[in-house]
Amino acid sequence: MAASSESPVLILGGGLMGLAVAHQLARAGQAVEVLSRRRSEAAGFVAAGMLAPHAEGLSGALLQLGQLSLERVPAWVAQIEADSGLSCGLRPCGIVVPFATAAERNVYPTAAWGEALNREGLERELPGIGPGWQAGLLFRQDGQIDNRRQLMRALERACVELGVRFQEGVEVLELLQEGDRLRGVRVRDAAATVQTLEAATAVICSGAWSAQLLPQLPVFPVKGQMLSLQGPREALQRVIFGPGTYLVPREDGLLVVGATSEREAGFTEGLTPFGQRQLQAGIEALLPEASQWPPMERWWGFRPCTPDEGPLLGPSAVTGLWLATGHHRNGVLLAAITAELLGACLQPGGCSPAQQALLNSFRWDRFNG
Repeated sequence: MAASSESPVLILGGGLMGLAVAHQLARAGQAVEVLSRRRSEAAGFVAAGMLAPHAEGLSGALLQLGQLSLERVPAWVAQIEADSGLSCGLRPCGIVVPFATAAERNVYPTAAWGEALNREGLERELPGIGPGWQAGLLFRQDGQIDNRRQLMRALERACVELGVRFQEGVEVLELLQEGDRLRGVRVRDAAATVQTLEAATAVICSGAWSAQLLPQLPVFPVKGQMLSLQGPREALQRVIFGPGTYLVPREDGLLVVGATSEREAGFTEGLTPFGQRQLQAGIEALLPEASQWPPMERWWGFRPCTPDEGPLLGPSAVTGLWLATGHHRNGVLLAAITAELLGACLQPGGCSPAQQALLNSFRWDRFNG
């Protein structure tokens, strides 16, 4: 479906959330324009791609949101693949969370959704797992998607095929308002030209940088360092979600290892010896043989975090300005439901009562009370 000729919805950020929302709106026939400063810095290009509401031990409204999104992922991926002609790399492989003791396993927040494993069960599911783990939970319903190499590319292609316009190398300098209503944005392009783009509707999908656009947003960066190793193709079938380190095996044997959680780093770029040693220690504890596999890549990125680690979804304090940010560790998981909810909000009929109830739990001002 080609985009219509009306004034476009501006998507402020070309990462996973921006692309997911743009795709949803374009499928509904809306004109959409994505403004992106540097898409390579987006968390969607950095994350490991776990679909893990249960393995993460989420609770409350965030668990509910994650479970709803997990249910929608297969249809969402099929839609992207049909629109793009590219695979997204969805792999419903299951995730194992290992524990030192059965007692620790039994009090895990999402234990009721998992399959309890003893040491023998752990060894069956994860051949070669380190000796320090005596119990585990297998979440067969959780999985992964190859966001770095496949999902992001497929979403970009799907958006282009549906007529979404992209402006890359464009920095949004300022939101422009008339009273409490959005009237556009002031931007600077790669040639340092400053211009104003008129818009009645925009969505902040700026990840860890969102508060730079709207300072009242409680979003801050949490740096994460990661690396990848090349293992044998069938060496590991399930994701291992250990404390502080996780191992995510791709189908071709690439093993994605993450991730440090550096709240004090701010936007400090680069790898650190301490962070890399932390990842190496995690590999040795979880799957000792993998510490001998050749390294492939090392990288870092910035998660957009909020005080309760849940996203900011729905309207902002500015009429016409919407939010899809603050997803912290669960951006890849929550992309499907985020696109669905924001897509509904921006349709003429608006959200359903059930969708509105869900959005109420993730209001931007929920911390003010």
